[in-house]
Amino acid sequence: MADLFEDLQTPAWRLRNRLVMAPLTRNRADAGGVPGDLAVEYYGQRATAGLIVTEGTQPSAVGQGYPNTPGLHSAEQVAGWSRVAEAVHDRGGRIVAQLMHAGRVSHPDNTGGLGSIAPSALAAPGEMFTPTGPKPHPVPRALETDEIAGVVEEFVQAARNAVEAGLDGVEVHAANGYLIHQFLAPGSNERTDQYGGSPEGRARFAIEVTRAVAEAIGPDRVGIRISPAHNIQGATEEDPADVEATYGALVEAIAPLGLAYLSVLADPRQDLVQRLRKDFGGVFVVNDGFGSITTREDAQAILDDDLGDAVAVGRLFLANPDLPRRWETGAELNEPNPATFYGGGAEGYTDYPTLD
Repeated sequence: MADLFEDLQTPAWRLRNRLVMAPLTRNRADAGGVPGDLAVEYYGQRATAGLIVTEGTQPSAVGQGYPNTPGLHSAEQVAGWSRVAEAVHDRGGRIVAQLMHAGRVSHPDNTGGLGSIAPSALAAPGEMFTPTGPKPHPVPRALETDEIAGVVEEFVQAARNAVEAGLDGVEVHAANGYLIHQFLAPGSNERTDQYGGSPEGRARFAIEVTRAVAEAIGPDRVGIRISPAHNIQGATEEDPADVEATYGALVEAIAPLGLAYLSVLADPRQDLVQRLRKDFGGVFVVNDGFGSITTREDAQAILDDDLGDAVAVGRLFLANPDLPRRWETGAELNEPNPATFYGGGAEGYTDYPTLD
């Protein structure tokens, strides 16, 4: 049984506690996808987390989903992240960039006119927020088989850029209905080539990205996030046997790599989640709070019941830069303001008070 405030050894890092700041989209990068002064302050404020996972960061221009999200594919973006990394490290923290290719969850208004790509030519349900208001997701272009290696290379180069910027590593985002998850899910992948047609085929892209990124920057600098049967943004996975086969194939393939961690967004008490943990055999991060706020009691119970090694927390880290200290001392918490989650300036971003 571990305590939330005990340190945790991963293959490369000793984390000061077992609280992981979950990836949280904030839409405050500049028009070129560069994190600026506010981002430097925001992440530096939260350096007491055991590990910070950044907001979803696109590995290419076509990978952008939402307005004003940061990238890791230009020199200016790398320079911006270098300042963020320095701020976090100066306060003793660890930070990895979440590499998030949005795939079909995008709109040309947000990408300078670039069309979206996906495993299949199926539009995501619902609408995308754009600078001129919500618009339906367009039908994406299905990737040709011989194009996929190039997309894998975009992830690889973004990972190299993250290391160049001084970040501690990357998290491969294979969850939440974005590109890699679109390949994993039968509801968004109707391919008949080697990247579809079976659980093993649908898992192939996720495996290739993870292996290639691990080879490029070292597996101990690479985590991966999955959300089995999340059924979000049209990336539906409704057959339990298929879900088990798909994610079983994925985890079986990546377990020998020696990755930094596996992060799972799901109820950790599910048999499938614990089987994946056992098969992975490494540091296991639990995120059970996507639909509700994770309390200190919830987080400690996950460790007490041996359901994971660390706990990812989202909204409370938005409002409480010093959340680990507040939880450890029993101090009162700031309440997050949903009206300021996305876009804007310092309000609701860097102006939440600390105990000091």
